[in-house]
Amino acid sequence: MSDNTAAIEEGAKKSGVLWVTLDRPRLAWHAWHDGAIYLVSGGGEQQLPGLDALDRVHVTLRSKDNGARLTEFEAEVAVVDQAAAAEAVAVLAKERLNAPDSEHLTERWARESVVVRLTPER
Repeated sequence: MSDNTAAIEEGAKKSGVLWVTLDRPRLAWHAWHDGAIYLVSGGGEQQLPGLDALDRVHVTLRSKDNGARLTEFEAEVAVVDQAAAAEAVAVLAKERLNAPDSEHLTERWARESVVVRLTPER
C-alpha cells in the first residue's frame, strides 16, 4: 500500500465527512469499505447533484479534530447496484446518523437514492 493510499484510507476511516468537488466543493458523509469510499445521494439524503454522471471527482479529506487538510486525490466514480453491493450499503447505512426510518433505510435508498463508490486513483 502506497503512502498516499494509506493516508486516504486512514483519513476516510477517521472522519465521517469529506468534500467532493462538483459545481462547487460539497460536504458529504460517507463510509470507507473494501478500498473505496461509499456515498448516498438523492431522495431524502444529501444532495450531490451530478456526482452519479461523472467519471472522476476531486476529493478532499480533512481532520475530524481540527479541520486541517489531510489529503486530496482524484477518484473514479461508479454508481453501484445496491443489491449486488449489499455489504457496502450496510456499512454505509451504519454511518447514517439520525435517519427517520433507520429500520427501512436501505429499502428507501433502493427506491429513491443512488449509492456511489469513489475509488481513489493510484
